[in-house]
Amino acid sequence: MTTALGEKIKAIIQANGPISVTDYFSLCLADPDYGYYRTREPFGRSGDFVTAPEVSQLFGEMIGVFIVHAWQRHGAPTGVRLVEIGPGRGTMMADMLRVIARLAPPLFENMTIHLVETSERLSDVQQETLAAYAGQIQWHQDFDDVPPGFTLIAANELFDAIPFRQFVKTPTGFRERMVGIDADDELSFGAGVAGIDPALLPEQASSMPVGTMFEIAPARQSVMLAISERLKRLGGTALALDYGHLVTGFGDTLQAVRMHEFDPPLAHPGEADLTSHVDFQALAETAVSAGLHVNGMLRQGDFLVGLGILERAAALGRDREPRTQQIIQTAVDRLAGEGEGKMGELFKVMAVSYPAVDLMPFRAVD
Repeated sequence: MTTALGEKIKAIIQANGPISVTDYFSLCLADPDYGYYRTREPFGRSGDFVTAPEVSQLFGEMIGVFIVHAWQRHGAPTGVRLVEIGPGRGTMMADMLRVIARLAPPLFENMTIHLVETSERLSDVQQETLAAYAGQIQWHQDFDDVPPGFTLIAANELFDAIPFRQFVKTPTGFRERMVGIDADDELSFGAGVAGIDPALLPEQASSMPVGTMFEIAPARQSVMLAISERLKRLGGTALALDYGHLVTGFGDTLQAVRMHEFDPPLAHPGEADLTSHVDFQALAETAVSAGLHVNGMLRQGDFLVGLGILERAAALGRDREPRTQQIIQTAVDRLAGEGEGKMGELFKVMAVSYPAVDLMPFRAVD
């Protein structure tokens, strides 16, 4: 049992030899004929996974609160560019804009909105979702096409969909993990020839057992660098939310999700969403090296509670029937709670700014 993209990948491997995890990841998500994001509607109940904005309007509203707060702390500049990179169905932006319009009319009336989206299909969905704001919104295929100006950026589940590299420890050191074909004509993992610069490995690498996995993501760091360089040049703040870890470490975090269930990563190329955990320490180091101020990194639950999601949920549920109140409470628990199926602990949040400003709910670091 394989997929059309699986057959295409096998043909590539038969012609040229095993491919890297990076190339496999890129083909699965972005192959022009069979790639997951080119052919499927991944979001929502009928898709393969549910993102935080689809769980509840409260998520986007809290991001909107944060954007207004950042704008105020930067001195309420005019001519703001509000940018979302990878806007999904447009749900989060719709919820953000409703709050921004209510809390900060001068910001709302004078800013322009920029959605960076490579998928035409998703751009069409976003245009429907955001029809009420049509005059204020511009779409861009490339982040570099956003016009100059003070910039406020939101990126939810952007970095996990950008390709990364895996290295596996062998008796002769760390080698790049590859995808090849086994004796049964199935896709399988193996170790390649390419090594890794030892300077990129954490200190304890030499004591790790054979089979230990290490992941790096130069492509993610280059996106972070592009964001950082823009903020350094034009001023502003960027907020990134994704699942991952706050400290660089070891482990295999490549995973596939298909119809809301985990799926073996090689089982259904092009028919499952592939992701891996984001290394927030590496992103923070990239921002710092570009001269930016890292406001901090938090678990998503602490971030949302710090911004007032509990109070907003209470206000939203006031004078509503018990079932509605229960739905709101369940959504808050999913977004901010800990444990199986909840996002509060697994997902992390990082904000970076230029010039340096103190932003709630991150604690100022001297």
